[in-house]
Order: sequence, then C-alpha cells, then structure tokens
Amino acid sequence: MDKPIFIKHVKVYLEEKVIPVGGIYIEKGRIQSITEGEDVPVLPANTQIIDGKGLNLIPGFIDGHIHGAYGADVMDATEAALDTMAKNLPSEGTTSFLATTITQSPENIAKALENIAAYKNKAGQTELIGVHLEGPFVEKSKAGAQPEQYIMEPDLEKFSEWQKLSGGKIKTITMAPEHDQDGAFIRQLAEEGVNVSAGHTATDFAGMRQAVDYGVQQVTHLCNAMSGIHHRDIGVVGASFQLKELRGEIIADGVHVAPEMLQLIYSNMGSRRLILITDSMRAKGLPAGDYELGGQPVIVDNGRAILKDGTLAGSILKMNEGAQQLLKLDGTGIEEIIEMASINPAKQLSVYNRKGSIEVGKDADVLLVDNQLNIKYTICQGTIAHQ
Repeated sequence: MDKPIFIKHVKVYLEEKVIPVGGIYIEKGRIQSITEGEDVPVLPANTQIIDGKGLNLIPGFIDGHIHGAYGADVMDATEAALDTMAKNLPSEGTTSFLATTITQSPENIAKALENIAAYKNKAGQTELIGVHLEGPFVEKSKAGAQPEQYIMEPDLEKFSEWQKLSGGKIKTITMAPEHDQDGAFIRQLAEEGVNVSAGHTATDFAGMRQAVDYGVQQVTHLCNAMSGIHHRDIGVVGASFQLKELRGEIIADGVHVAPEMLQLIYSNMGSRRLILITDSMRAKGLPAGDYELGGQPVIVDNGRAILKDGTLAGSILKMNEGAQQLLKLDGTGIEEIIEMASINPAKQLSVYNRKGSIEVGKDADVLLVDNQLNIKYTICQGTIAHQ
C-alpha cells in the first residue's frame, strides 16, 4: 500500500470555493481530509509531505475521447496497448480515460471490447473507466476518418452484444441521430444510462431538437464532422448553442477548431456545457511521420494528423495543452478549466460520485499545477504517477 500523502501550503480548488492556502491528506487512494491555513495536522509517521507553495491543487483531468497515444491504439486490442496509454497519460494530467474505438469490422470492434473488459487497472497509472464507442452507426457523408466500408445502421442487437462483451463498460456512444428516425435506438441506450452523443452527422437543427427529446445529451468533437451554422438552418453546431440539454466535446488544439471559433463556442456555451477532449491517436507523444488509424494510413506533420486526402484523423493533443489553450480565451480562469476538463466529464459519465472534484471521500485523483497549468505532480488514486 502506498504511503499516505499530505500536500501543504497549496491553493486548493474545491468546486464550491477556493482555499487560498490549505492542505489535503490522502490515504488508501482517497481524499481523507482538507484543511485551511498553513498549519500541518498531526500525521502518521510514514506520511510523505509535498510542499505545494506557489502551486494550485486541482482535480485530475478526465479524457472521454481518446483513441491512442505514445505508439498504442485501443484497436490494437492488447493489454500492452492499454498499459502504454495508462502509463503515459499522467504526464499530461489525465487521471481517467475512456478507451475509444473507431468504426471498423464488427469482429475488430468485438476484440477491442473484449480486451477492455479483461483489462485490470494498475496503481500509479491513469484509470481506464470505460469505453467510448465512436461509430459504426454514423453518416457516411460525415465519415471524416471513420472508414466508410464498415459504417452500419443503428442495431440494438449488435450494441447489446458489444455492451456484453465490454463487461458493461460502454459509457458513451457517438452516432448519427438521423439514422434512428423513430428514436428507438437512442431511447433504449439512454434508458440503460449510456451517454448518447451526436457525431459524424448531417442532421439539421430540427433533427437535433428531436434527438434531444429522444435522449441525446452530447455532441462529439463540436464543429468537426457535422452540419455547421448557416443563416437558414443553424445545424448541429447552432443546436449545441441553443439547446441547453447538450454538452459539447471540444478539441482545443487550434487545428480542429480555429481559436476565434473556440471563443465563439465558449461565449455561447460557457464552461458548464463544454467538455475538453483530445481525440488523440497513436502518434501523440511521438515524432512526425507515418502512422495509422482504423487501418488507414495517417501522416503526422506540423501538429496535424491527416489521411492522404487531407481529412483530419484525430489529434496529437495532450490534455494539459488543450487546457492551456482554453485558458487563453476571454472569460476563463482555472475554475472554468476544472469545469471543462474534470467536473463536466465526471458528471456526463456518471462517475461524479468518486471523481471530478476535490472532496473528502472521493478518489485522490489530483494535480499540482502552476498558474499556466504546467503539470508538477499527477496523483492517481493516491499514488504519485508523474512528477
């Protein structure tokens, strides 16, 4: 068992308030107590003390949409691939993630899901908390980097089979709501507690309003692979602005969404309805060169990952870099970043009872960062995973 940890003299960001100088005691993987002021309480003799003077203590980031990183991909369907991701993600402040699949053959999706079901989380690594099933129930005209030959119509029987293979771990699904005209598919998944996200979709504003009535709660990588704002139909992007039931994922890499559009999105949706994601692929953390995504060749150069035809193919974004981009927007501070990178994803994925904020009894998934959100320490469930 890891030693208890006490972090002293640190600025503590709770959800309801900020403690200018305080401390936090961690034991057995959980937050045991939070103190105010500079005094250090009586602690067990073996406690590791970290002096956080001049730093901020914030909740760990939750990446709800990540395909791969550091040479590994979820579709590799190996324990080694998931381990590679889980070992390296603490360096960017990510303490939990959803292993994200891509549109592929049903057999390959099944293999990836079975691998995730069998995977055991390990101390000192980012926790795999579930699956984001991206596709295959999407719209071909908005396929983006989803391989078109494997796109299918929504199929409840197939989804149930995959959910069973995953050990019940599918938390989010990206699908095109226009392919579920009567809403039977969306309604059933929403009833089962799955976070249904509209993405790779050509639907219009009316279609999105109907989808929300059926149970859609989220939009996948807002602005990318969907209908944009037009003055006679404001599409999925406009629906995200107008329909308060929706939260939107954003890839804040300056490539997927221009900084000016990111500001427009933030001005319309605010920090309470946005979720920072990376949508990263296996080339993240590696040099420029030739890679693959979903069996397709990908070229990585100048901070962009693209297919041969120029289509964006995921990102090479790190969560802390996305958070730093968001911090540049008008109206954001560290509190707003915490909402978008920690609180909102935890609530959206129904893990807020144990993650997403600094609170006694919750998992000790915390970050020590400077005012520019550079990561000094990442603690995953009470274990120092990066410093």
